[in-house]
Amino acid sequence: MSKANFPTDPALTAIAIAYRNRRMIADEVLPRTPVAKQEFTYLHYNLGEGFTVPNARVGRTSRPNQVEFGATQLTSSTEDFALDAPVPLVDIANKPTNYNPKGRATEQTTNLIELGREVRTANLVFNKKSYANGLTKTLSGNNQWSHDDSKPIADLLSALDTPVMRPNIMVLGQKAATALRTNKSIIKAYNGSLGDEGLVPLEYLKELFELEDIYVGQALINTVNQAKKAVLQQAWGNHCALIYRDRLADTNGGTTFGLTAQFGSREVRDIFDENMGMRGGYNVRVGESVKELITAPDLGFFLENVIA
Repeated sequence: MSKANFPTDPALTAIAIAYRNRRMIADEVLPRTPVAKQEFTYLHYNLGEGFTVPNARVGRTSRPNQVEFGATQLTSSTEDFALDAPVPLVDIANKPTNYNPKGRATEQTTNLIELGREVRTANLVFNKKSYANGLTKTLSGNNQWSHDDSKPIADLLSALDTPVMRPNIMVLGQKAATALRTNKSIIKAYNGSLGDEGLVPLEYLKELFELEDIYVGQALINTVNQAKKAVLQQAWGNHCALIYRDRLADTNGGTTFGLTAQFGSREVRDIFDENMGMRGGYNVRVGESVKELITAPDLGFFLENVIA
């Protein structure tokens, strides 16, 4: 392998692209769409144009009224995210049988790149500022789903009926999902009022609320630096987001709550460093260039603090 430049390693890049931590949901919530350059434009539509009824009545020889459909063109750019993992030559020389130090470094580093994206997506989707006026609600006291007197069915149906386009996916933090699935009123609806204990399947909730899918964020993050004992918390908090997602939408067209612009693909570079230890070594660099965007804040509803 060349030591003179920073080559892209096809085998390690394949590992980075194929690696998938199933606890991550960012790619489902804000799907990736390719862009030709790091700086790109995307369209922000005036939703009122599709709901304002014009006068379409026309006389026998008169000219019909004209309608125009415009959009605001906004500019953004993807951001580079990358991490290096050092692999000394001495580790490669002394590796156990069937162990690939570079492959292991690629997997672990890819996991951290994905975890960073998961946190960015959670902070964007679980944020009241990402939604249009009137499309957020904060629950408290007896209304929180962890309370026996709460009525999450009414909360969710009201939230689903409010946006101009009915949301088709639900996003929950793990604890919020557990509270919803064990809520007494939900269990009674599932059991036909025969009992109020148990665990309701997510598939039933999808049918009940007529959703394409329900995504539960399970990723954990360490909230203190590595020098201290780890303190883990959920990347996706105690909230619920209902959003309209169109997987076919991109930066040039289509209507969707949000998406992720991606320039190029995730890649791995194998960079030789002669100053690593006595014998030198490789920095395995995993990186990608992406930008998470909310493109239609009118197409979602945010329920904050659904559990205590």
